[in-house]
Amino acid sequence: MTDSGGSRRPRAGARHRGEPLVASWDPRPPDDDAGPARRRDRRLPLAALAVVLLVLTGFVLARTVLAGDDPAEAPPAADGPVVGEAPTGGDVTDAVLPAVPTAELPGGGDFPVAGRGTWRVVPGTTPPVGAGRAFTYTVEIEDGATLAEGDQAFATAVDATLDDPRSWVGSGQIALRRVDATSGVVPDFRVSLTSQLTTRAQCGYQIRYEASCWKSDVGRVLINGARWVRGAGAFEGQLGLYRQYAINHEVGHVFRNPHVPCGGNGDLAPVMMQQSFGVSDDYLAQLTDSSPQGVEIPRDGKVCRPNAWPFPAGGPARR
Repeated sequence: MTDSGGSRRPRAGARHRGEPLVASWDPRPPDDDAGPARRRDRRLPLAALAVVLLVLTGFVLARTVLAGDDPAEAPPAADGPVVGEAPTGGDVTDAVLPAVPTAELPGGGDFPVAGRGTWRVVPGTTPPVGAGRAFTYTVEIEDGATLAEGDQAFATAVDATLDDPRSWVGSGQIALRRVDATSGVVPDFRVSLTSQLTTRAQCGYQIRYEASCWKSDVGRVLINGARWVRGAGAFEGQLGLYRQYAINHEVGHVFRNPHVPCGGNGDLAPVMMQQSFGVSDDYLAQLTDSSPQGVEIPRDGKVCRPNAWPFPAGGPARR
């Protein structure tokens, strides 16, 4: 995912624009005393050399055009919880796998590996919660993806997380309401349990560890089914806490919140820290060095504690 913050840096392994081929060619003037046969002999090598130079120049220029630097994406604004463009998944071509032990998918139960790339809306609505700008959401499950606990259990977890005063409604700037297919409302975003392979295809898989993402172009929060079932190493088996984190983190992108590093050694991690990969800035720096995310994570040795909430002590609206 790409985020705001930091200066633009070339992607690791990215190719840079080459310089056009410049040929220095200063042939001697023709010898007027030479006979016709000798002048013909000179013209043939010179003509052949000219052809070779033209071919080489064209080849290098073609490579220069085709191998130009990839333009860096403009970072999203990070001026508080206002919906708009946010870090999203995207197409990737290069794969990187820094050694980040906590980013490995933990062992555990079976998870939905593949689905159909379409989603079904889970029936159910909620009354508005929070104050401020109103947003609606649906809860959806990818067709072909099943959870052992069923669709409604996923929906209940989403609702309970987003309704919590420690979640985004605690800011006092956001109100949330769940809608479904009977509501006659086009939702502002769709919280969608998604299979592993569809998530990779939609979010990108340049960093070869499982992740979820927010796809602003289709208004969909993709929650990776592999992570939903297995969690993340940094959470040390606290699956419920990880699930709350996954929902709050990705919905945080809906409200234009970028990724951030650990605030202080031993502190609770900010919810917008990439805790699915780890709570160590040094670990996350390895990942973002190899795959820039629009934010520069410092190698400062800070290690946070896992945290699921934007406002762990309750937001301003509930104080």
